[in-house]
Amino acid sequence: MRWFNREKPRDIWDETIEGPIGDIEAAHKIRDICRSAADSAEKVAGSAGRLDNKNRYEFERYERAAKTAMTIAMKIADDLLRDSAVRQIVGLCLKADDLRTARILFQGIQAASIREEVLREHPILRQ
Repeated sequence: MRWFNREKPRDIWDETIEGPIGDIEAAHKIRDICRSAADSAEKVAGSAGRLDNKNRYEFERYERAAKTAMTIAMKIADDLLRDSAVRQIVGLCLKADDLRTARILFQGIQAASIREEVLREHPILRQ
């Protein structure tokens, strides 16, 4: 019966960051966060706005992941690495059908080449 009393494993975005991290390590962490939260984002998109207990858990999980990734991205000093990281967060937001957040983040991408790639992959952002 210990199975039911176990705590849920902590997500990568819930882990505390010890000390300052470099830009490359931050970009890797954002990539890992986006990959780990992709399943929750897809479930959020599939729930079509219904927030029962299971959907609420997935929505909160997606939101925590996106917020943590955005916080880490703001601390990246290198422009190209930051734009690349924001691109991954935009992809996560679009998986969750969070178009509003994706558009806001897309506007923050400065590198023309990355903006063009994002628009090629996600033409809905052109509007």
